[in-house]
Amino acid sequence: MELLIFGHAGAKVLMFPTRDGKFWEYEKLNIVASLADKVNAGQLQLYCIEGLAQETFYDSWRHPADRIRRHAAFEDYILNEVLPLMAQTNSHDCTIALGCSLGAFQAASLALRHPHLFRKLVAFSGRYDLTMKVDGFNDLFDGYYNEDIYFHTPTHFLPGLDSGWRLDKLRQLEIVLVIGRTDPFLDNNLYLSRLLGEKHVHHQLHFWDGRAHRAGAWREMAPLYL
Repeated sequence: MELLIFGHAGAKVLMFPTRDGKFWEYEKLNIVASLADKVNAGQLQLYCIEGLAQETFYDSWRHPADRIRRHAAFEDYILNEVLPLMAQTNSHDCTIALGCSLGAFQAASLALRHPHLFRKLVAFSGRYDLTMKVDGFNDLFDGYYNEDIYFHTPTHFLPGLDSGWRLDKLRQLEIVLVIGRTDPFLDNNLYLSRLLGEKHVHHQLHFWDGRAHRAGAWREMAPLYL
């Protein structure tokens, strides 16, 4: 597994790419460049990782149970290899999870389930329920459903979340959601916001004009919300 690190100090940012993105996507889309002032000033250190979408949610040849199982293995890699590497490389006490599009789902799913490992979640143009069909986006599990899908889907597990310590940690997490006003995932973002509110989890939900589901918008968002 390859990754890129930008910066020498500051809050550590774990960056999940989009569906087709690789570990170099944020550099190629000039999102790294949009953060150059903060990176060069030692305010942020960026860790750009692989997303493995083509081996997980978008591998139509795998059974849906194997897709979510492969994603769980990917998360184990993050928890047991990437986060320890980040801690070894940089002792700063703030770790941020960031993602765009499918990467927003991956960042949110991980941070909302392991809020004790993060101080902040930043998610742009995300869909937080991969079982839903909307505007040409299909159910990525083809109608299949199991406990693993439930526990990895923020809008599914949040209503039933009653763990005291986890809710306490969630309420300490800074959460920033950004979505375009005409993005097909707008309603899903509104629903996630409502669920967080019902759990008394403070968060920000920002709306951008148009669809804003593109690199140009994310380049503008990144320095504003990170």
